[in-house]
Amino acid sequence: MKRKRPNFYLHLHSPKIPKREGSFFYTFGLGGISMFLLLWLGLTGLLEVFYYIPSAADANRSVQMITFLIPYGKLIRGIHYWAGQLLVVTTTLHMLRVVLTGSYKAQRSLNWLLGAVLLVVVLLFNFTGYALRWDEDISWALLVGTNLIKTIPLIGDSLYQIAVGSSSIGEQTIVRFYGWHIYGFAIIAGIFIVWHMFRVRRDGGISSRQDDYPVEKITRDELVEIEILAMFVVSIILIALALLLPPSLSGPADLNNIPEDATAPWFFIWVQQLLGSGDPLVMGVLIPVFLLALIMLVPFLLDRNQSGIGVWFNKEGRLAQITIILIIVSILILTLIKVL
Repeated sequence: MKRKRPNFYLHLHSPKIPKREGSFFYTFGLGGISMFLLLWLGLTGLLEVFYYIPSAADANRSVQMITFLIPYGKLIRGIHYWAGQLLVVTTTLHMLRVVLTGSYKAQRSLNWLLGAVLLVVVLLFNFTGYALRWDEDISWALLVGTNLIKTIPLIGDSLYQIAVGSSSIGEQTIVRFYGWHIYGFAIIAGIFIVWHMFRVRRDGGISSRQDDYPVEKITRDELVEIEILAMFVVSIILIALALLLPPSLSGPADLNNIPEDATAPWFFIWVQQLLGSGDPLVMGVLIPVFLLALIMLVPFLLDRNQSGIGVWFNKEGRLAQITIILIIVSILILTLIKVL
């Protein structure tokens, strides 16, 4: 009998996968779930584009129209919002899992860098999408977030104009953010996602232990069955969140009258907390950049040992594990201090 050729989706997986590493409780499906959330973002974002008007006068009104007048608009906007929020969580947890299992070592170090870049792009995606609501809640984050760029020596003013489209925030800013959101970051994310997936496939798929031990295999068909079930569960969660906890939306933004209780989006609250402790350049730019550099240099600075791949909490990568955990815990503490 002629053997059936695998489709493109199956080709993204190695023909044989170690059973231990292919189980849900090794990867928790975080990489695949992140990709699936990106697909949801792309689909729902494409639908919203037909009704969204990128202008200071009409942006908020068009979001109101999508939410309350367009059939299923509230559901589509809710799914888009929650897919973006969950993507920040799953991407972060995915990178944490990679660190704790030593999956950034050896030839996978380049893919670690690609993943770190994608995390930054995901955050910027969320921030620009957050600003496109153009409501009262975005005032503080937009004003302070963009002003931080000005504090960068020598190139700050030029970067600010590139970011907001002029020497000050105005009508052109929302057009510029709209362009960054649906073109700039979309293209960058697309390039790095394809590159990231190519490297995963080229590096042999899911990282596995290198020592000699009996390796039981599963086929990629079995792995795909698990992934399809995960996609179904994630879709149900997204729809439930969109219906039960719809994203907020207040009146049009007034940058000359920022509310007293204004705050940054939740994933940047820790930066807001830091800004209250000292110089904006140090607290809002240098510290975040230093932490990002530290994360990106994990395979090159904190753990250059080539053993311990695929081993949870491997002793060779103890310094890298402690460093990343401390960074995440510190960010969580700063966030909770502000929220609580």
